[in-house]
Amino acid sequence: MTPTPPTTTTTHLPDGYRLTELGPLPEEWRVVRLGEVFDIQQGKALSRKRDKGIRPRPFLRTANVLWGHIDLRTLDYMDFTPEEEKKYALQQGDLLVCEGGEIGRTAIWEGQISGVYYQNHLHRLRRKAENIEPLFYMYWFQAALTLLGLYRGTGNKTTIPNLSRTRLAAFPIPLPPLPEQRAIAYVLRTVQRAKEATEQVIAAARELKKSLMRHLFTYGPVPVDRADAVEMQETEIGPLPTHWRVVRLGEVMSLRRGTVLPSEVPHSRYVGLEHLDSGEVLIQRFGYAAETSSAKAIFQQGDILYGKLRPYLDKAALAEWSGVCSTDILVLIPKKIAPLFAAYLMHSSYVLQHAIATTTGVNHPRTSWKALAQALIPLPPLAEQREIARMLQVVDEKIRAEEARKAALEALFKTLLHDLMTAKRRLPAEFVARFKEGSSNE
Repeated sequence: MTPTPPTTTTTHLPDGYRLTELGPLPEEWRVVRLGEVFDIQQGKALSRKRDKGIRPRPFLRTANVLWGHIDLRTLDYMDFTPEEEKKYALQQGDLLVCEGGEIGRTAIWEGQISGVYYQNHLHRLRRKAENIEPLFYMYWFQAALTLLGLYRGTGNKTTIPNLSRTRLAAFPIPLPPLPEQRAIAYVLRTVQRAKEATEQVIAAARELKKSLMRHLFTYGPVPVDRADAVEMQETEIGPLPTHWRVVRLGEVMSLRRGTVLPSEVPHSRYVGLEHLDSGEVLIQRFGYAAETSSAKAIFQQGDILYGKLRPYLDKAALAEWSGVCSTDILVLIPKKIAPLFAAYLMHSSYVLQHAIATTTGVNHPRTSWKALAQALIPLPPLAEQREIARMLQVVDEKIRAEEARKAALEALFKTLLHDLMTAKRRLPAEFVARFKEGSSNE
């Protein structure tokens, strides 16, 4: 489908630009049809009779093709004859475009593993000429379909919308000079890889936190390599340091009671379950009482907010300010226990498993303070409580810093994707000149 012609007039075009069906573009950029520069082929149709066959081979589905990434964690198998293997073999640089589902979602095959093929709900795009950088066009599809609103209504009007080969081949696409394609792809890939590296750091930090919590709530704030030196005792909740106590949660925390109508405190900060993040001890988001209806629970600074609805979601946080909250949140007052330690304790297996075990109801499973108060928990001396909380807080601060970096990279990628693909922003000529030889992966 041809995009709607832009309304910009030539009198408003920047110097060196001309008006095209894709909008204003540099004069040296051409507009061509996708089928002119890419060979398009759909994969093998699924067959129940030949689900495994005598030559089962792994193949890619639409679920494996994400924006800019191919997920190989789960692969299905289907029988491929020698002729089909040759026909549907993937080559490095092939683009895979979703024919159904999220129509047009595109990723590049980079030869991650050998002997993988693809099914008929994917189009394979293979460049016909050397003046094409496939990685550039992977990002072009992402920009066109997620940011620029191009190719709308391109799916066939069947029971399940799909993108035919004919329609795909007719897509108008920009054709910048090859060095500029490579330079743009390089910049976008660099930002994308930085974001992926940050995601890996976040995942590793989260795993570290889980491991650290198990260690700290078992041995206390001692180095892992000195855990054997801690004098331990056997308790009803497992081995603990001999100077720790085992108490019930209700002995160190109490329930704050009292509700208020939103109309009485319209400017108070409001916390709902949607504002509490699983596994996190601080409140990152909130609303206002005026935006809600029905009675709300009151909480004070230093209270612990615990989500009693679907407790397996593991929602508990320390209130750093006063406000009101959903009545599906228990407001707990720490006593004889450090508040931040108490917040982390609510995420420990001692409380989480007890809460899940005491849940009642099917459609809206909840625990209650009466049940939760009976949970057996470890209670270190106050100084150790504070040190345990401090150590966990350091990891949490690292995670938050990396999440902020990820958000910044995502915003940067989105901005660059839009601006570079529309030529609203041009890369410096001396930078582009570096890509006259070689690929965008340099």
